[in-house]
Amino acid sequence: MPQLDTSTWLMMIMSMFLALFIIFQLKISKHNFHFNPELTLTKTQKQDNPWETKWTKIYLPLLLPQ
Repeated sequence: MPQLDTSTWLMMIMSMFLALFIIFQLKISKHNFHFNPELTLTKTQKQDNPWETKWTKIYLPLLLPQ
């Protein structure tokens, strides 16, 4: 039964890592990163719900007079 030749595995693994590193570096270098991000204030529009216009009072059992 022939033995598996593993002498080239190290070179293949190292070249694979090098190729992946170069590919990721090229992908990351194409992104534009903003150095001074500015806050954009967004105004939230208040929606009037029907239950907000009515006066309601909630009685909790612990707050009832004894």
